[in-house]
Amino acid sequence: MTVELSRPIDLSKVGAGGLRIEVTTRETEREALALRMGIPAVHALTCSYLITRDPGGETFTAHGTLTGRVTRVCVVSAEDFVTPIEDVFTIRFVPEGTEQEDPDPDDDDEIPFSGTVIDLGEVTSEQLALALDPYPRMPGAVPPEVEDDGSSSPFAALRRGKT
Repeated sequence: MTVELSRPIDLSKVGAGGLRIEVTTRETEREALALRMGIPAVHALTCSYLITRDPGGETFTAHGTLTGRVTRVCVVSAEDFVTPIEDVFTIRFVPEGTEQEDPDPDDDDEIPFSGTVIDLGEVTSEQLALALDPYPRMPGAVPPEVEDDGSSSPFAALRRGKT
């Protein structure tokens, strides 16, 4: 598996006050992420994290803020346009094998880990994928008007007696 963005973090560094980390991408990483996401370009991408140790000390919670700018292709006009990306999220890191079997969709997402290292680069990549609008629409884009004289309806042929 190709990793476009990797930022390994040792969870043993998470102290009582938590650990603040910022993942800022380099140009080559943004180019690779654009290919992975199937979009024309990722111009900027940064994700700030506050990681805290949960009670019991085996699981961790990360509060993140993702910001950036990407080029998308408008589903209406098929034109490229630049749009901001912003997302605030919370995820939990849990020891491998302890994930919820039937997670509640309203609960925070869980990411399993083994050992003491997690990869915030991959987490950032996944959050970018989740933040991208599946149907990007350029501001002001208006669908083309289609004249309908009724003959294009599938039932028009039946009205004319054809099958």
